[in-house]
Amino acid sequence: MVASRTDQLAQALWYTAPGRAEIREHALLALGEGAVRVRALYGGLSRGTEALVSSGRVPASEYERMRGPFMDGKFPFPVKYGYATVGQVEAGPSGLVGRTVFALHPHQTLFDVPASAVHVLPDNLPPDRAVLAANMETALNAVWDAAAGPADRIAVVGGGVVGALVAYLCGRLPGTDVTLVDINPARAELAATLGVGFAEPRAAKGDCDVVVHASGAATGLTTALELAGQEATVLEMSWYGDDQVAALLGGAFHSRRLKLISSQVGQVAPSHRPRWTHGRRLSAALALLSDVRLDALLTSKIDFHNLPERLPGIFDPNTGILCQVIDYR
Repeated sequence: MVASRTDQLAQALWYTAPGRAEIREHALLALGEGAVRVRALYGGLSRGTEALVSSGRVPASEYERMRGPFMDGKFPFPVKYGYATVGQVEAGPSGLVGRTVFALHPHQTLFDVPASAVHVLPDNLPPDRAVLAANMETALNAVWDAAAGPADRIAVVGGGVVGALVAYLCGRLPGTDVTLVDINPARAELAATLGVGFAEPRAAKGDCDVVVHASGAATGLTTALELAGQEATVLEMSWYGDDQVAALLGGAFHSRRLKLISSQVGQVAPSHRPRWTHGRRLSAALALLSDVRLDALLTSKIDFHNLPERLPGIFDPNTGILCQVIDYR
C-alpha cells in the first residue's frame, strides 16, 4: 500500500435543483486498506439519464434503483451523479499505482474507491475513448437481451450513443443487415463510419428480425413496432423518467405476435447471468472499445469547471451532441 495524504480536496459536480448544478468541494479522508485514490483525467456525460436527473424527473418509485455507484445525496436533489470516469491511480496497491483505469463514479476530480471498483484500461485504448465504457456495457447487454444473431435484419431506432453502439455491435455479427434509424439525417455519416446502414423512419426497411428502440421518444417506439416482422422482438432501451408513454399495441401488434421486452444494464442479461459478473461484462466492454471508428461518438472536450454553465446546452437535444467528454487535466 502506497501512503496518501489526508488533507486533499476534491471537487465534484452536484445537481442541486431543476436545471441547476454546482461544483462543491469534498475533503478526502485517509485512504483505507484495499482502496485506491484516483485522479480523474476524462469523464463522459450520459445525456439521456443525466438530463432526467438534472430536471428532477426521476420517479419516486425509482429513487433507490436509480442510485449510481458511489453517488452522494438523495433524489431528487441534491445529488452527485454520473458513472463514467477515467483516471490515474495515485495511491493504493502497488500493482495499480500509476495505471490508467475506468470507474463507475460521479463527476469528481479526485476520489477513493475499493480497488475492485476500478478496471485497468487495455493498452490499445486511449483514455478519452474509454469514457464510453458504461455505454458500451449497456449496448452489449442489449445485444444479449435482444438475442440478435448472424444474418438477422436488425433496425436500431435512435442514433444516440447507446443506439449507435448497439448498431455497431450488431453490424459485427456475420451477415447481418443493420440499419440505424433516426430523424436527423446527419446521423447518416455516423452510421457509415460505424459500418452500418442508415435510414430516416419513413424510409427504413421493415420485416426486421430484431428491432432495438433507443430514441427516448414515444414516436420512436411507434417506429420500432412498425419495423418489426412477424413474431419479432422489439427491445425497449429508452428510459422515460416520469413520462407516460403511449405504445402502439393496437393494429397488427397482436396478429403479428410481436414481443416487446425491456433491457436495463443494472442486471446482466438472463442469457449470460449464470456465467458473467458485472466486472467481467465491464472488462469486455472496455475491450470492445479498441476500434478507432468509435471516436466519432465523442464530442470535443470541455473543462470540468465549466460544466455548470455548459450543461443546458449539452442537454439540449437539438445540439447534436453525442458523448460529451469532460476534461479534468
